[in-house]
Amino acid sequence: MSDAETRTHSALHVLKGAAQKVLGTNLTASVYVSGERGRLTVQALRKPTPEELGTVEQEANAVVREGAEVLEFEMEKEEAEKHFGDEIYDMFPVRKEVPMLRIVRIPDWNVNCCREKHVENTSQIGEIRLEGTRFRNNKRLLEISFRLLT
Repeated sequence: MSDAETRTHSALHVLKGAAQKVLGTNLTASVYVSGERGRLTVQALRKPTPEELGTVEQEANAVVREGAEVLEFEMEKEEAEKHFGDEIYDMFPVRKEVPMLRIVRIPDWNVNCCREKHVENTSQIGEIRLEGTRFRNNKRLLEISFRLLT
């Protein structure tokens, strides 16, 4: 994974936290990263307003400017589920026989089971600019496309 893709992947976690806070979305259905562009697809009940999307972008960039620590650690699967709940998996199944999970956590913002590489601090991500959305009503999915400004 390139440096740009590490920053973009880390931005997905920041953006997910902002979407949860502003839109009430909880589960990620898919992610896509290519260089400094990415797409987060989350479960959603409705299409957000332009104002809500502006707030998502503002909240995400506030966390980037804050320079929050990005923690990565391993936990036993059972302990992680007790501590963080099943939402750490989003919609990505983990086989029953997997005993240890790799967790990424931005304190008070986002926690997920994730095996990718991340930045150490959100200030390393750079500014996040939302580029577009697509709401798929039949599947209740919201795709949020973005790019990083360097």
